[in-house]
Parts: sequence; C-alpha cells; structure tokens
Amino acid sequence: MASPLALEDSDSSTELTTEFRTINGIELHTVVAGDPADPLVVFLHGFPEYWGAWRRQIAPLVESGYRVLVPDQRGYNRSEKPRGVRAYRQPQLAADIAGLIESEGTGSAHVVGHDWGGMVAWDLALRYPEYVNRLTIANAPHPTAFRQHLLSNPAQIRRSWYAYCIQVPWLPERLCRYDDFRLLERALRDTAAPGTFTDDDLERYRRAWSVPGALSGMLNWYRASARYPPNPPREQIDAPTLVIWGTDDVALGTELALDSYEYCPREERRLELLEGTSHWVQHEHPERVTELLLEHAAAGDATHT
Repeated sequence: MASPLALEDSDSSTELTTEFRTINGIELHTVVAGDPADPLVVFLHGFPEYWGAWRRQIAPLVESGYRVLVPDQRGYNRSEKPRGVRAYRQPQLAADIAGLIESEGTGSAHVVGHDWGGMVAWDLALRYPEYVNRLTIANAPHPTAFRQHLLSNPAQIRRSWYAYCIQVPWLPERLCRYDDFRLLERALRDTAAPGTFTDDDLERYRRAWSVPGALSGMLNWYRASARYPPNPPREQIDAPTLVIWGTDDVALGTELALDSYEYCPREERRLELLEGTSHWVQHEHPERVTELLLEHAAAGDATHT
C-alpha cells in the first residue's frame, strides 16, 4: 500500500512543516508555512484532491508576508477518516476549520476554498463569521444559490447527475478503485485543459486515494450533503469576498457564480470570470489565481493599516 502524501511530495521551494492537530475531535494533517506573526491564510481543497491542490500558491503567499495553513480535510489523505456519513455533515466540516483557525491563536483568517473546500468556506463564513476576515471562493456555489438551481435549473440538475450516483453504498468506492483509480483520473484529466494534470500529479493523487478509508471518507461528503442538507443560520456574507470562476466548468454553470455573488457584501466584493478555464482554475492558471489572491489579501491589509 502506498504511503499517504507528505511534504516530500511538494514541489515548493518554501520551507514547509507538517503537523497533526487535534481539532473538533479528530486529527487534521496540516501543511504549515510562514511566520506565525504574519496574517493568516487558510486554503481548503475539494474533491478528489488533498492539500497539494494549493501547492503552487503556498510559496508566493509566504514570500508576500503571509502565514499559510493547508489542511487535508477530514476523510482525505493523512487526516483522520471518521466512519459513517453523519461525520461529514456541513456543520462538522465548518467546525473543523473554525477550530484550525482558533488553534493558531490569531482570531481570524483569509479563507480560500475551491470546489468542496469552497462550500466549506461559504458555510464557515455564514456559521462562524468571526473566524473569516476575508473570503475567496473558486468554482463553488453559495449554498442558497446552489439549492435554488438544483430545484429549478434543468441544466444544473443534469450537470450534477454524478452526485446522485454517489448516494448508493460501497459501489462508488469499488468503481473509483477499479483499474488503478481510472475513474477519478478521468474526472480530473477529462474535465481540464490538456496537460493540466501531469503523470506526476496523477501519481500523487493515486497515493492519496490509496490510503485506507480515504475513498469512503471523500465520497461521504456527497452522501452527507444529500442526507443532511446544509442549513447555515443566515444567507448574507459579511467578509469581503472574491469569487473566481472558470467559465468552462462542466459540473457547475457560470450562472451559479453570478447568483452566489449577490450574497456577498456590495461594497466589498469582486467577481473574476476566467473565460475558457475549467473547474480546475488554480491548476490551469496558477499565476493568475495567485495574483488575484494577493490583490484581495492586500486590500484587507490596507484596510487594517
């Protein structure tokens, strides 16, 4: 069995450390970089990734004067994988990140999330606004906007077909594991621009997917979302928000970005549509995504100086 991904799998030149922090009753493997005294940025990956989804953004953020935390979210790679679907309810996922931020002792963070990581970031900002001083979302819909589209938008219902298939027990795990994780490989390569995911990238992913319990943990995020629909206490975001969206996302229509944007503070929001870019924005255009992140973070620094 391949070992889970650790720091030797990073291509970053920045000094990274790896920590296991007991947060919200589970162990979260977290990659840490930068001076603890610097402003905090927390990156959240989605499905079917791991902390390395943001590895190209770590060094530029640290070199620009930020402290960076990048956890493997619960169920993934080196983090704990609690049994049962209930363990992956949205309030639990948000509480993980609130606890991770609290463990730094800094009060709040600029939270950056993609895909399911973006869904957690939205929920965190709605459920625990005191922990989020700035918010960046990449190709992940606001929960209210997503619910409305799933109820009324036939195109989005068709785009989300795979999520319904995941609801059945054990079969999705078996299909994902078949032929050296071919289905998950195709989920990345076939939905991204050619060359986005290299052979080395896919080997890293296979190692993360091979960790015992990881496939069920990852898929249980979808199962929990259907069985225990997220119900945050409010809809309006307080934190200044940047929404980055690849318009060629095969799973999430651009109309979700436009509607999600409406729940962000009017005087402190920004929407960046990356034309011709797939769901995997930080992989296809890492420099542009990093530039946008730094601009958004710097605006917050200027506000507080």
